[in-house]
Amino acid sequence: MSADGDLLGEPSGGKKRCSVVLAEDDILLREGLASLLERARFEIAGQAGNAAQLLEIVRDQRPDLALVDIRMPPTYSTEGLDAAHRIREEFPEVGIAVLSAHVEVEHAMKLLESGERTGYLLKSRVTDVEGFVETLELIVKGGSVVDPALVQELVATRRKHDPLAELSAREREVLALMAEGRSNAGIARRLWVTEGTVEKHVRSILAKLPLPSTDDDHRRVLAVIAYLDSR
Repeated sequence: MSADGDLLGEPSGGKKRCSVVLAEDDILLREGLASLLERARFEIAGQAGNAAQLLEIVRDQRPDLALVDIRMPPTYSTEGLDAAHRIREEFPEVGIAVLSAHVEVEHAMKLLESGERTGYLLKSRVTDVEGFVETLELIVKGGSVVDPALVQELVATRRKHDPLAELSAREREVLALMAEGRSNAGIARRLWVTEGTVEKHVRSILAKLPLPSTDDDHRRVLAVIAYLDSR
């Protein structure tokens, strides 16, 4: 914070402070966040203990930012996140920062894919107040922020569902050439190996991929389709 003005809010020229609505059912945490943000020169436009209150305040106040917990009353499932989606649909200019104790990959990605001015932060990983405030500032200015833990979980989830994850590098090469329509003999010539070696690789590929083994399905073709779908 400089002598000429505040981090986000009201410099000596009288610039409007950034307004934020807090949605958190834990009143002690909510009040603590309000106090922290006020010291950082945010304007607290309202506080909500549930999703319905959050939507009501946002519609009335049109804040610059909504800081939202995912799990809120009455079921403590995804009420906060559902409200965040509504806010994004109705007021795309409002920044949304999800502050959660949980990594919700599927729901979080839907929100993050909805556009700019979006962030997903884990409560347990917010250890630097100044950095936290700067992150909120970035979201208000149009940026998107994703907690590294969510990124790691997303990568792990994609790997878990990658049908080619079990294949070796050589098997992937063989499958790629299969996708080009090459025969075992053609693959052997391309890779400078024997046709018997290619046949072993193909058998291994078909065994590792989750393919049906019925008479109605050509497993080599299905393997190629799995390869194309994973790209």
